[in-house]
Amino acid sequence: MKTSLVKISVGQAAVIAGIAIVSMTIAAVVATDVSIGKLTISEDPTATFENIKNNQMLFRIGVLSWIVVLVSDIVAAWGLYLFFKPISEGISLVSAWLRIVYTAILGTSILNFSYILELFNTDYQQIIFGEPHLVSQTWIFLTRFDTSWSIGLIIFALHILALGYLCLKSNYVPKLISIFLVIGGMGYFIIHTSRLLVPEYQSAIEILNWIFILPMLSEVALGIWLLVKGKNIQK
Repeated sequence: MKTSLVKISVGQAAVIAGIAIVSMTIAAVVATDVSIGKLTISEDPTATFENIKNNQMLFRIGVLSWIVVLVSDIVAAWGLYLFFKPISEGISLVSAWLRIVYTAILGTSILNFSYILELFNTDYQQIIFGEPHLVSQTWIFLTRFDTSWSIGLIIFALHILALGYLCLKSNYVPKLISIFLVIGGMGYFIIHTSRLLVPEYQSAIEILNWIFILPMLSEVALGIWLLVKGKNIQK
C-alpha cells in the first residue's frame, strides 16, 4: 500500500515560519505588556495580588496568550527547519531542536500560572490560609515563571545564534537581519546567563537589555521578511 506525503516547498515553509513568528510576537506583547506584565508591579507582591484578584479575566487572557506563544514557537521551529534545510540540514535540525527544548522549558514555566489560577478559583484558600499566604504564593509562582523562562532563554539564545549562522550562509536573507540575529543571540545569552549567575547586578543587566534590544527583536524582522520575500524563494 502506497502512502503519499505532502511535500512542503521552501516558499511554503517561509510562510509557515513567518506566520508563526508574527503570531508569537503579537501574543507575547499581549502577555507581557497588556495582561500579566501590566498586572505585575515590581517589588510589590501585595499590589500585584490585588491587581490579579480584581482583573482575573485579563490574567487568564495573558495565560492564553502564553499558550499561543508556546504553540507558535513549535510551528516556527518546524517552518524554519524546512526553510533552512537546503542550506544545512544538520545545523537547521540542531537549531530546530534547540527551539523545541526552549519551548519545553517555557511550557513548564507557564504551569506556574495554573497554580495562581487555582488560588483564585475558590474562597476556601483565603478562608483557611488567609490573604497574606495567597499574596506570598502568587508572588512565588510569578517569580518562578520569570526565573525558569529566563533559563529557557539561554537555550533560545543558542537557537538564535544558529539561525543567524544559517541566514548568513544563505544568499537570500538580508545581511543586516543575519548580523542582527547573531548579535541578538549573543545578547540573549549574555543577559540571561548573567541573570542566572550574577542576579545581584540587576542594574547592569537592565543596561544590557537596552543595548541589545534592537538585535534581540531581529527575529520579528526575519518573520516579516519570510512573509513578504521568503515566500517567493524556490529551491
